[in-house]
Amino acid sequence: METTIELLKEHALKVTPQRLKIIAMLNEYGHLSIEDLYRLMLKEFPNVSLATIYKNINQMAQTRLIQEVKIPDSKSVYEIVKEPHLHMVCDRCHKVEDIIIGTDKIIKEAEAVSGYRIEESFITLRGICPACQADS
Repeated sequence: METTIELLKEHALKVTPQRLKIIAMLNEYGHLSIEDLYRLMLKEFPNVSLATIYKNINQMAQTRLIQEVKIPDSKSVYEIVKEPHLHMVCDRCHKVEDIIIGTDKIIKEAEAVSGYRIEESFITLRGICPACQADS
């Protein structure tokens, strides 16, 4: 398993305490908004600025270490780049979960129907998570 330091170097990014912490938090929580990252970072780095978080997120996204997950009617969240997958979003608690299922068939069918050559996809499904269903 690659260490976080090796991961940063592999993406040609300078190893900094802030970047190490951002990756650790994304590994721990899975999906975080910039505001959530900032709030969590303040606990360990009380002098960190929101601008620093934006700068680091943008640089890590440009090198494809992390990716933005766009959620309709919600703030974007960020995650570490993984194998292709879907996102499930709960309309009540707003939890975002990865669903690892093959997306190849969906993409090939979309290409056949549209004539597009799809280079990137973000598939988000919305509903009510099991925990929120149980609370109903």
